[in-house]
Amino acid sequence: MSANIILASTSPFRKEVLLKILDEFDVDSPDVDETRIKDEQIEDYVQRLAIEKARTIADKHETGLIIGSDQSAAIVGEQDIIGKPENHAAAIKQLLSFSGKTVIFYTSLCLYDASDDSHQVELDKFHVSFRNLSQEQVENYLLKEQPYNCAGSFKSEKLGIALFSKMEGTDPNSLIGLPLIKLIDMLKNKGVEVI
Repeated sequence: MSANIILASTSPFRKEVLLKILDEFDVDSPDVDETRIKDEQIEDYVQRLAIEKARTIADKHETGLIIGSDQSAAIVGEQDIIGKPENHAAAIKQLLSFSGKTVIFYTSLCLYDASDDSHQVELDKFHVSFRNLSQEQVENYLLKEQPYNCAGSFKSEKLGIALFSKMEGTDPNSLIGLPLIKLIDMLKNKGVEVI
């Protein structure tokens, strides 16, 4: 693998996921306005941001493949984006609002080629159905894991799995913020084989 690959993200979770398939890559923080446009659908919003993040980093380089990604989530049938709770009280409220419901995670992925100013973009949807949760279960979970910097107030790769009754999607990595199956295909399109 000879291509210079750059992850356009400050997320330690995305970096950890990318290390599953790539030994060498750089990380750069994209500075983009993440304000949602009025009436913008979630699918369009995350795709626009993934492209903008990658393009922002590509503008700094003459060559290289830049990986941009963005993720939002919403309860099925709603368009309100689920954010990071930031504190214990907000996390309790958030998790209790998911009880017995399904949340869709929309993860967009962009691979931007700085050498020819082209890009590929994909959207991955992942459905997470929550168990009927009691206040005690939510409190116990939050005290053990403290996922206050995670959208939805949980970490699916850890104890958060105990909150779910079902998960549906093509790539569990997309739930963490970086769909590797789609990324491997995009890299292959650019002549980069991970194995």
